[in-house]
Amino acid sequence: MRINAATPGGNGDVYVPMEQRTGDVSVVYFTRDLSAAGLRKAAAKVMAPITGKQAIKLHTGEKNGPNIIPREWVAELVREDMPEATIIETNTYYAGDRDTTAKHLETLKVNGWTFCPVDITDDEGYVELPVEGGKWFDTMAVGSHLPNYDSMLTLTHFKGHMMGGFGGSNKNIGIGCASGLEGKKWIHAQTFNNGLSWGGQWSVDQEELMEKISESTKATIDHFGEHVTYVNVMRNMSVSCDCEGLAAAPVVTPNVGILASTDIVAIDTACIDIVWAMSEDEHHDLVERITTRHGLRQLAYMHELGMGNTRYVLIDLDNDEKEITSADCVVDLKPFEG
Repeated sequence: MRINAATPGGNGDVYVPMEQRTGDVSVVYFTRDLSAAGLRKAAAKVMAPITGKQAIKLHTGEKNGPNIIPREWVAELVREDMPEATIIETNTYYAGDRDTTAKHLETLKVNGWTFCPVDITDDEGYVELPVEGGKWFDTMAVGSHLPNYDSMLTLTHFKGHMMGGFGGSNKNIGIGCASGLEGKKWIHAQTFNNGLSWGGQWSVDQEELMEKISESTKATIDHFGEHVTYVNVMRNMSVSCDCEGLAAAPVVTPNVGILASTDIVAIDTACIDIVWAMSEDEHHDLVERITTRHGLRQLAYMHELGMGNTRYVLIDLDNDEKEITSADCVVDLKPFEG
């Protein structure tokens, strides 16, 4: 169900450095090891809450997408640590190779996601989850199968995005769990007349979009409570999302590593801090993509909604779990990829 329109926050193009942030501090784990072993090492730090019937929320990508998380890494994680897990996805709002379940299943085969079950959760419609404290929504439409799961590991390829500025854990859940025909439409289209009629298909304002994505995410993570955690892979970071497949822009940002946290705001903020700490040549394109789309509003609005903290400590899993004092220390050290 949609509710009345509201006024966006207006700070999505302004980067706020750590020293200017307020509030509590969360823990984010980091490894430079870009390999299946590195993924397992990072995920292990946030695996304890992933119990019962386990979902892995993964962006499986358009056909032959060059930048998605390597399926061999995910296959090893599933085989060794989550043998009963199911990858979950939803159909797309845009027309393409994943806008129906039949086409989506074929794309999954092409991309190699065949080593464990994959559930297109909106294959049989949607259910509505409450959005507590939202100004755009009071409920969000998610795939009807989503409540079948007890816990969810959010496995995200961190990168740019044509509309969102960047795609981190927030976008992976907020768009990726919203049902294709309902929830995604509610997020991307503008509402009028108390939500009774629609603007154009992609009519939403930039900062309104960031807030709607975040409210959608809140519905899902509130549903799972303490049983949802986050892993972000900073590798092959184009300004394009994996939804662009082979049409994605070339990768110009250096690889970094893998982060994990139980705090969605902290992990996405840490990734942004690492990008901002890169040299101008290294981060120019990605920073431009994020700021011109007002993508930073995602972080501020999630914090306003009480979804997590923008302050954090970064724990180095490669060096006896010592605290990393700044994002600069991360980008100064070359990652290694297995």
